[in-house]
Amino acid sequence: MTSDATPDPYADPIAFGQRMQMLRTRRGMSRPVVAGLLGMSPSWVKQVETGQIGMPKLPMVLRIAELLRVRALSDLTGDLSDSVDLFIGPGHSRLPAVRDAVNVLVADGTRQAPPAARLAARLAEAWMARHRAPNHREVLGDLLPGLIRDAQLAVRQAESATDRRAAQAVLSEVYSLAQFFVAYQPDSALLWRVAERGMVAAQESEDPHAIGVAAWLATQAHRDMGSNHFDAADALTRDALAHLDRFLLEADDRTTAITGALQFEAGYTAARRGARGEAWGWWDKARATAKRLTPGYYHPITSFSTAIMGAHAVTVAVELRAGGESVRQAVDADSTAIPSRPRLARHRIEEARAYHLDGQAETALATLERAYKAAPETIRYNGYARRIVLEETESRVPVRRHRAAALADQLGLLAA
Repeated sequence: MTSDATPDPYADPIAFGQRMQMLRTRRGMSRPVVAGLLGMSPSWVKQVETGQIGMPKLPMVLRIAELLRVRALSDLTGDLSDSVDLFIGPGHSRLPAVRDAVNVLVADGTRQAPPAARLAARLAEAWMARHRAPNHREVLGDLLPGLIRDAQLAVRQAESATDRRAAQAVLSEVYSLAQFFVAYQPDSALLWRVAERGMVAAQESEDPHAIGVAAWLATQAHRDMGSNHFDAADALTRDALAHLDRFLLEADDRTTAITGALQFEAGYTAARRGARGEAWGWWDKARATAKRLTPGYYHPITSFSTAIMGAHAVTVAVELRAGGESVRQAVDADSTAIPSRPRLARHRIEEARAYHLDGQAETALATLERAYKAAPETIRYNGYARRIVLEETESRVPVRRHRAAALADQLGLLAA
């Protein structure tokens, strides 16, 4: 007897191996590539995907989830009771207010926009507040709605082409600030909307620094989408670098720094591809650019500086899955020279990845605890940190398991 009823998708659930194969194919990754990055054989990957081997234990599942950039464990395991999002953090309470400010067109013709100098000063203060705050999303969530509305109003009320370009440069940077708030929150459509508006405003401004910053953030957004978007990330980076090249001879520190930051992003993407020589080649170019900066200069948006190059070296080595090399770079990096609390916490997370990759799980947990102390929100929204903590909650070593569980509780990973 036939039936036109829609079949229940959960009556015959998709096996773990099938999910893994679909996600791997979607990312454009071959079995040998996945096997090499997991430290397993291609035949093992095939056996898992074809169901000859059942679902691996949690540590391997988490490594697969990280590699395939799985947002939620349930996407890979099929267990809908598992609500842990790996690369998406919790939605911040101020997200709706920021979303409203982005989405609503400014129509208040009776209110005068703040003077350009005052708006720029507020923006600079917001960047400083972000770097100083342990919970920077709380700070940005409070400041951004007003900044977004006033910057939009300044563009609308500009009386000359010069004033309008200057206002567009400020608006673009406000959108850049908003991306730091929106990133890794559960609204990817808003993130892309902010990124695209920031790029449009930067292009309208004709300001090389604004264009570089918008490209820098858009590159990261593309790369975080997975390997299928690496080409788009590379194209953005190279186009931006080609545009900036004509200004470098007489560039100020801001424009020089965003050039160096983009060079590192090219190396970061290359490392994600597994292209060792290309990755370190771009890192060398970025380091040479950093040496051109005024001593002590620290870019307020990207944190690019001579001091950050040690932290960048850790990231390159970790992305290349070079455990021993990443630990050596972590030991050599001067973290005391990083004044930004969120950026310091990010560096601590990269150090923890290095130690974990090298089999030093206890040191990795201790380093994540230091990251939490520097900036709790940074680690709470970071997928790599969440993966390490979750993996170690399954450790066979009781002391390590309890330590990881305590940190998982602080991060909200054990909430019902």
